[in-house]
Amino acid sequence: MKYLYFPGCSLSSTGRAYGESILAVFRALGLSFAEIDDWNCCGATSYMSVDERKAVALASRNLALAEEQGGAGPDGEVQVIAPCAACYLVLNKAQHLMDESPDLARTIKGALAQAQLSYTGRVKVRHPLDVFVNDVGLKALGEKARRPLKGMKVACYYGCQIVRPYATFDDQHNPTTMEQILKALGAEVVDWPLKTRCCGGTLTGTIEDVGLRLNYILLREAKRRKADLIATACPLCQFNLECNQDKISDQNKENVAIPVAYFTQLMGLAMGIPDRELGLQRSFVPVRVAAA
Repeated sequence: MKYLYFPGCSLSSTGRAYGESILAVFRALGLSFAEIDDWNCCGATSYMSVDERKAVALASRNLALAEEQGGAGPDGEVQVIAPCAACYLVLNKAQHLMDESPDLARTIKGALAQAQLSYTGRVKVRHPLDVFVNDVGLKALGEKARRPLKGMKVACYYGCQIVRPYATFDDQHNPTTMEQILKALGAEVVDWPLKTRCCGGTLTGTIEDVGLRLNYILLREAKRRKADLIATACPLCQFNLECNQDKISDQNKENVAIPVAYFTQLMGLAMGIPDRELGLQRSFVPVRVAAA
């Protein structure tokens, strides 16, 4: 199967380590993929609150480009992998809104036609967790482990956008795909009930006290559960949880320092991919794996 890859803005900037590690893992697994040519920002979730119609048009341009680049395919479906939680949500939301509103769909398709593009609904937006579990398979992943993550206790954190409101590949309230992947690669996953609780998103930059409080709750609970590390699949979640630890520790008079890595970085470590190819040198709190 061939996939089209939509990196989005974050994976080239604050979430660069996510982009580096996921491409390294794709290559190690032998996945056939190509980046969508001339992709544009999805608008993230904030743009939906500014102008929903323009937000859908912005996201739909990427879907139209994917159809054009992906061709017909054996079953007519074009597989697009969107690793960023916001990108994954926005592309899915754009599809759902057009499916639910024929008037909106006509407007968006008319706007696309002005740019010599068309969209027929053949794109299937996939999250890498979905692809790794359901296309690659846990057995195949386990066989790729050259340096199993034995002895590493991981709190898997999904954030609030990957399985809500669209639970297309995992349970909406208790997702487990990340745990399944990391278990297959030798890690021990901790029972952590806050796996889908919001980190505060952009509140750390707008209403800082509220954002930092939400981050503190997550970090404190991971430490209480004796996790060695938090694994995440969202660039904004990773940024919030890692980059504010000093301030949160000072404010709460409690040490909440803990590594926060992308789950793809852990996959790459288990597969024996060099640290720099996984962007681990970008971590503020070092990620350490016991020698095999």
